Order: sequence, then C-alpha cells, then structure tokens
Amino acid sequence: MTAAKPLARSGGRGRPSKATGLDLKQMILDAAEGMFARHGFYGVTTRQVAAEAGVDTALIHYYFGAKRELFDAVFLRRAEILNQARIASMDVYEADHARGEAMTVEGVITAFIDPLLRISQDGGPGWKSYFALVAQVNNTPAWGGETMTRFFDPVVHRLVETLKTVRPQAEYRDLYWCYQFLTGSMMLALSETGRIDSLSEGVCHSSDLEAVRVRLFAYCAAGFESVIGRAAKA
Repeated sequence: MTAAKPLARSGGRGRPSKATGLDLKQMILDAAEGMFARHGFYGVTTRQVAAEAGVDTALIHYYFGAKRELFDAVFLRRAEILNQARIASMDVYEADHARGEAMTVEGVITAFIDPLLRISQDGGPGWKSYFALVAQVNNTPAWGGETMTRFFDPVVHRLVETLKTVRPQAEYRDLYWCYQFLTGSMMLALSETGRIDSLSEGVCHSSDLEAVRVRLFAYCAAGFESVIGRAAKA
C-alpha cells in the first residue's frame, strides 16, 4: 500500500490548502533558499523551513529527504539556469569572433560574468538570496568545494579552455589561480553585502551593479594579463 502523501497546512501563512505538488515544492524551495542565504546551512532546520513555507515538516522529507538533499535541490534549481546562460553567452561571443576580430581576455571574462549580473538585476529577490548563498558555499571549507565542483565545474572548465585559446602561452596553473581570484571578486560583488557602502561612507553602493559592470570585467582581465605576462618573463 502506498503511504498517504503529507498535506500542506490548510491556509498556512495565507497560502491555499489545495496547492499542487509543484507549487508546494516551489514554496518549500523558496523558503529554504531565503533561510539558507540568511543563516547558512547549519543555522537552519527543516522544521524552520516548514514553518516559513507554511507546510508540515513531513512534506519536506516526502519531496526532498534530509536537509542536505533539500539544500542540494535549492542549489541545483538556479545553478542549471546560470550554467545555461553562461554557456550561451560564451557561445555567442565565440561565434561573433569566429571569422573576424580576435577574442580578448576581457571579452571572454565579460561573456562569463555578465549573465550573472543581468540575472541579479532583473531576476527578483530570489536571485539575490541565491547569489548570497553561493558566496557562502564558495567560502565553506568543510563541503563548499565539493558542492561548487558538483554544480559549476563544467562551465568553469569551459572558461579556462577559452582563455587558453586566447592566450596559448598561459600555463594552466596560472589560469586556475586567476579563476580563483576572479570568482572571489565576482561572488563578493554579487552577494551585495553592503560592506563597500560603509567603507566608502556612501560613495559606493554594493547594490549598484552597473558600477560593478564597468569595473569588474576590466579588473579581472587586467589581473589575468598581469599574471600571464609575469609568468612569461620568469
């Protein structure tokens, strides 16, 4: 006999009691995403997520399993969108330069990062939470590296190989170090912590992604070119 499916609480937090399975899953993922972004993986329980989503805790276990599986589902939902957007952006950039002007380091980096800035600007508060969450995971030694590897490595390798095409003399170890520095800058900018607001006494605002756009690509590209140039002289 098949076990009865746990139900959402009737009218929980103003939400309809007859939501479809897909609606319920999205409600849970939205609630979990916001809470993980604010409090981190260890600062959130499935019971708290259930309360935030207005569902029974059993429903989380029914759809996702344990807390780590719920976290992975949160992470995967938007990771796929980001990866597809970045691959499409780099495909377009390479196609545009296939028979004409040579690709540049800054152009490749722009094609890789700009989709994330566009999505953050246009995608709503859920994406703000997601980028804050990715920034946390990227700096979590215990299991963050494994999570980033699982969800983002293929598109990162695509970036590295494209940069290698643009600068064939670059050594792979330098390419990967440069990516390490690039991703740190990128995720700090996307997490919009407000740190630069107070540090600059209001001259700069972390939410000003247009200001980020006109500086970040050039900054990362110049650093890359400097590292490659120094290695060539060594």
